[in-house]
Amino acid sequence: MPPSVEKKSKYILAIDLGTSGAKSALVSVRGEIAGCEFEKTPLHLIPGGGAEQNPDDWWNAILSASKRVLARQLVPSEEVVALSCTTQWSGTVPVDRGGNSLANAIIWMDSRGSREVEEITGGPIRIAGYGILKLGRWIRLTGGIPARSGKDSIAHILYIKHEHPEVYNRAFKFLEPKDYINLRFTGRFMSSYDTITLHWVTNNRDVTRIDYDNRLLRLTRIDRDKLPDLGQAVDILGTLRKEIAQELGLRKTVKVVIGAPDMHTAALGSGAVRDGEAHLYIGSSSWLTCHLPYKKTDLFHNIASLPSAIPGRYFLTNEQETAGACLRFFKERILFYNDGLAGNFLLFEGSESLAEGKPQTLDLPLNDEAIQERKQKCTTTDEEIYSRFERIIENIPAGSEGVIFTPWLYGERTPVDNHLIRAGFFNLSLRHTRAHLLRAVYEGVAYNTRWLMGHVERFMRKRLHPLNMIGGGAVSEVWCQIHADVCDRIVQQVEDPLRANVRGAAFIAAVALGYINFEDIPRCVRIRKVFEPNQRNRCIYDLLFREYLNIYKKNRKIYERLNSRGFAPFSGGLV
Repeated sequence: MPPSVEKKSKYILAIDLGTSGAKSALVSVRGEIAGCEFEKTPLHLIPGGGAEQNPDDWWNAILSASKRVLARQLVPSEEVVALSCTTQWSGTVPVDRGGNSLANAIIWMDSRGSREVEEITGGPIRIAGYGILKLGRWIRLTGGIPARSGKDSIAHILYIKHEHPEVYNRAFKFLEPKDYINLRFTGRFMSSYDTITLHWVTNNRDVTRIDYDNRLLRLTRIDRDKLPDLGQAVDILGTLRKEIAQELGLRKTVKVVIGAPDMHTAALGSGAVRDGEAHLYIGSSSWLTCHLPYKKTDLFHNIASLPSAIPGRYFLTNEQETAGACLRFFKERILFYNDGLAGNFLLFEGSESLAEGKPQTLDLPLNDEAIQERKQKCTTTDEEIYSRFERIIENIPAGSEGVIFTPWLYGERTPVDNHLIRAGFFNLSLRHTRAHLLRAVYEGVAYNTRWLMGHVERFMRKRLHPLNMIGGGAVSEVWCQIHADVCDRIVQQVEDPLRANVRGAAFIAAVALGYINFEDIPRCVRIRKVFEPNQRNRCIYDLLFREYLNIYKKNRKIYERLNSRGFAPFSGGLV
């Protein structure tokens, strides 16, 4: 039965905490977004593969964004009936009994626990680096096994245990980012079946009855009492703490649902919720996933079906480490890096000159006063810069005249689990311009998607068609078309793709409170535009994709030698 008119007026305060910052949105129980605010959060990269964030920065950003969106009075405060949080996955926050964080959060990019994972997963007889007896037990019980890259939650906890035993001993619980935020809202220590998966200590064979497994706890050497209790994503965790409700101007009866990680809520927000319906997410990282009715594992390509946010269902999981982050890197570290060059060269003053390879130069030398004057006049926003990028790459032919970019700026997870490989531009010549490099970044991310798609389709024994595209990358019509061309698939650009996660988080709350069912979601999500593959580009992209794969095969040993600990003995720690 469709929701009543009265129920349609109810709203969810939906929160999406990503790596770059926090979104807070007011979303109706049917998925309509009334308003949204964003607050940035810092990221701390540490030599030796460390990646951390301050949990207080998360909380302050969430409160700031939530207060701003609520202050706009877009809906009556009494119509806000629930709060639902989704966050980056595979992160670890050690907290004491009072819920205070004991150190920075170790996030999904951190690989410092790789040595500890190798220790607990090894054995005398190995397959793909894993001890064969341990491998069989882990896959049979969980559907996967800790990634040797050291980027799973279990690796973070083991790293803390071995390198920072004082933090491990003081920790009352180790929480995922979502569970830490829920703790701040409700005072309760709890996680969900889907969120806890990357600890690799739960028995997932019966998706309706998931719990910690003592055999796996012994293998990982983690104390059960340091892990939170578990529930379903759609369970009600509690109500807002009185002081938080007062600070936000909401009723203290507002329900807080347990919620799910960003990968799971993105699927719901994309509208692709039926078994086998796929969505492609292009954000800082990237993934290509769908729901499934069965548990299955592809160990060699780091793909598995694991518990879903939808009770009783599995969810095909994978992740490509850097996607939109590559474009941001190109913008901030190559085009606009503040190293003094910008004082002598106007690096991005006109799209036409850039596309022609003719950057406009300034009179030399340029004194400090002139530099400051030009900086003050520079009011270009990120949105305008990315829009200009679009106009530039439209003037560059498909294939970037042979330039290939590999987007492995922080290693890779799928379809290869290799934290040592790195990004690069290949096949450059004197005729190429920055515009060619820019388009090659867009195309390189799409090549990586196609690489992953081949293994996902073999996993499912089904062709993925169409692909619902969401995330910041889906805002770009050019990038949607490039993905359609490279992957030879219809790409459906979901309306308001940047907010798919908050929409998905709101759907979980709406289901939890009985306003909708999961089967209603496809009718609540609109498709803005459909992109058909351009067959004129097929032979170009097929050729370049084959060479893209060859670049990995021919260079992976070089990356290993350059980036192994023996070559670069950096050390890092919790700060």
